[in-house]
Parts: sequence; structure tokens; C-alpha cells
Amino acid sequence: MRRDTAPGPAPAPTDVDLATADWRRMHPITPALRGWKTLAVVVAVGWYQLGDHLHDAEGLVQGGRWLIAVGAVAAIVLVASAYATLAWRVTRFAVTDDAVHLNTGVLFRQHRQARLDRLQAVDVVQPLLARLVGLAELKLDVAGGAGANVTLSYLRESDALALRAELLALAAGLRRPAAPAAAPEPAGVVPPAPAHAVVPGGAVSGSTTPGTAAAHPVRPAFEEAPEREVYEVPMPRLIGASLRSAGAVMIAVFLVVAVVVTVLSRDVGAAFAFLPALFGGVGAFWSRINQGASFRAAISPDGIRLRHGLTEARTQTVPPGRVQAIRLTQGLWWRGRDWWRVEMNVAGYGQGADVQRETVLHPVATRAEAMTALWLVLPDLGVGDPATVVDAALSGRDGDGGFTPAPRRARWVDPIGWRRRGVLVTDRALLTRSGRLRRQVEVVPHERTQSLGLQQGPIQRRLRLATFLVHSTPGPVRPSVWHLDEHAAAALLDEQAERARTARAVATPEQWMRAVSDGGS
Repeated sequence: MRRDTAPGPAPAPTDVDLATADWRRMHPITPALRGWKTLAVVVAVGWYQLGDHLHDAEGLVQGGRWLIAVGAVAAIVLVASAYATLAWRVTRFAVTDDAVHLNTGVLFRQHRQARLDRLQAVDVVQPLLARLVGLAELKLDVAGGAGANVTLSYLRESDALALRAELLALAAGLRRPAAPAAAPEPAGVVPPAPAHAVVPGGAVSGSTTPGTAAAHPVRPAFEEAPEREVYEVPMPRLIGASLRSAGAVMIAVFLVVAVVVTVLSRDVGAAFAFLPALFGGVGAFWSRINQGASFRAAISPDGIRLRHGLTEARTQTVPPGRVQAIRLTQGLWWRGRDWWRVEMNVAGYGQGADVQRETVLHPVATRAEAMTALWLVLPDLGVGDPATVVDAALSGRDGDGGFTPAPRRARWVDPIGWRRRGVLVTDRALLTRSGRLRRQVEVVPHERTQSLGLQQGPIQRRLRLATFLVHSTPGPVRPSVWHLDEHAAAALLDEQAERARTARAVATPEQWMRAVSDGGS
């Protein structure tokens, strides 16, 4: 059984005359930053081939044919650089009040459009090489799948930050100030500058720009909105949590196995069979450190701002109301320290190679910080004592905190974790909990419910049990409650569908600043 609750598609933005738009190019160093990958691939392939044919390599050096090889490599790099330069010249982007437009392609031209009313997040990413030369790429995550996202690389870091502020302002419903039709001034007379008072959040008071509706505040030059830091992850805690992770355990296990096998077989070569698994564990361990280093979270009128990364610095801005669901998890190795990992679903973040990096709201949080991360997404949980409810969700069982638990007969299909399974519906959100060894809590605001469903297998039917499913946007959070009483699950389906419809009717519109200005006008 499945019940859809998602709203219909938003209307298309007003058409604009792109011929008069301000088209811009990427930074001129962009071809060089992209071309080094071609050189690295050519060198890696050549090195691999020489390693497999050492005798041929020796003859190549002695016979002077190495000049031909160097010339071939230089020709490949030259052709790749020429193509990258040509691609840079034909790549342009423009920002209008409704969308970001990107033209690309040398042989096959492509025009892409990222609608600002569907903008989910804006990221400023600085890979190591780009950071060394002061450049960054701007990633626009748009609802509609990975194909709808737009990446602008590379821009000067200051230009990327300014463009991010502009896009967030336009997505919030603000508009550019129209150029006033000033009367001709006598020669030698300098017109007085208008007096603008900038208030927190970037709105302008004390003047009205001609040609701009009074209902829409404007930011002069779209300056970046102020922010307030909420939490920061200490590096010692990140390293300690990484040492208690599955990657670190994998490294230790394979090291012990490799040593034992080497001693028993008296052959050092036998240990090399474990190298791929060992490298996998080292990669997972390093990824945790690299992605979680310098992790900070702040709140601003533009939304949640996250900064993190060691070799690749990343600044994420998630506008208000864009987080679709949130999950708090605690592995067995983190139980003693009471650490939690907080992840989120954001439309546009759910696909691609950077999912694990983009969807983290807190890599390793104390219980208090985990609650703070939850309040960033959902400040009002809709209960009188939210701290007690969250505590019951994190470590409670059975009916603690008012949760509807799995019935006792669920122990036949889930003998270990059935007492941890439960669901709670508040005025603002649906909370689920599960996991005896690996604890897990999922929270879905009512207005972000995409669809609902019930699932019942043959054994569950025999035991009069059912699984309640909440369908969210693609991402790490997949809310569900297994092995509820079938009648309780059916009642929950109807109740949650009604709550989702009611919550969307009073939810803040996508252009959050426009709603504020309209309400005060």
C-alpha cells in the first residue's frame, strides 16, 4: 500500500530575454586546472606500461627513443590543453531573477538551466590545487535529480562567495534594484548618493528603488548575510571517533590476519593478498579525517552553513526548509562516549560521488550537540518537553517517551531489536527509532513527507505485523518502522497523511524572504 502526499510540480519561471542577460566566463586558469588530470592519466598509463616491460624500457632509454615518447606525451597534453581552452571560451553562464543559465559544449552545444525556486543548496568547493591559486567552484544543487545540478568551475574565491550571496538572495525572493531613470544633471554637479540603511539579513530600509516592488526587499550588491556559529568539532574527538570506526577496526583485523598468515606460512608474499582490503580500510579511515576536519556549523538568514574539509575545503549553505529528513546514528564502538553521527536528506544531494560528504550535518556529536543539530532543522518539535522525547528516542525502548512500540509478538522475527523499535507522531514531525546494537533515530517534518506506505511479508501477515514506510528524497535517511501491529500501522498511515497535508498548507513558501516581506507590507 502506498499513499502519495507530495505536492504537484511548481510552475515554470517567467521567460527572460537571455540575449540581454549578463553572460560571464569562468576564470582563465580553468583550462590548466582541468588539463592536469589528462597529464596525470598519461603519466600513470606510461609508468604502468614501463613497469610491465622493463626490458623494453631499458632499450627505449639506451636507443634514444625516449625523445619520441616524450614528444608523444607533449602532443597529447597540447591537444588536450587546446581543447580545454576552446571549451573554456564557449562556456558561459548568466544569472537572472529566476534561474542560472549555463552554455557548454564544443561539438555539441548544451544549455542548462537551474531554477532558483527549486534551489536546495549552494556549495563553494575548493580542491587543493584550486585553493593554492585562490579559485573555487560553485555547486548548485537543484531539486529534480543529479542531472538538474549545475557546477560553475572555476571562479575567483571572492567572486564565488559573492555569487553565492546573490543566488541565495534571489532564491529567497529578493530582487535586484532597478536602475533609476535619473534626470540629467548640470555639468560639474555630482548627484547625492542615496541613503540606504542596511538591516540584519541584508534588507534595505529607508528608501525605495524605482521600478522595484515595495513588497520585495533588496540587498545592495547582495552582501552576504550575517551568521552565528553553533558548534565546531574538535580535531582530537574526530580522530578518536575515527579510531573507533569500522574502517579502523578493519585495518586492525587485516593487519593481525596478515601477520598470522605470514608467520604460519613462512612466506612474506602471502601477506600481499590482504593489501587490497587493507588499502580499503585505510581509505575509509582517511576519508573520515579528511572530510570531517575543521567541521563547523552556523545559522544565518540564508539557512544552515557548514564548513569542513582538509585537502578539499567545502562551504555548504542549505536554505531554510530544504532539509527533508534527518538521521542520528550511534555505532556500538561509540556507545561508551555517547557520540552520534547526524545526517540529512536534501533534494539534490542524494546522488553522485559526494553523497557521504554533502549529507553530514555533524560527523561526531555529543548528545547535546546532536540535539542542537536537530534543532537547526526543526526548532519546534511540537511537544512540551522536547529534550525528554529526544532522550527517549536516542536510548529508550518500549513505550518510553510516548513512543508506540512493536508488540511482543515481534520478537519472533526480531529477537534482538524489537524492544527498540517504535514511532512517535508529534504536532510537527514523525520520529522513528530502531537498533539495539547500532542505534538509529529518524525525524521527518510533516510538511516534508513525500509519500507513505505499508509493507507486509508472509511471516508478518501470520503474526499480524506490518512495516510502516516514509518515502523521502534520495539520501542516507530512509525512515521506516518495522514490525508494528498491523492495525496501528494502518491508523498511522491515515493520520500521517492528514498531518502532511495540513502541515504543507501552512508551511513557509520556498521564497522565505518574500514571505516575510509580504507579511510586513
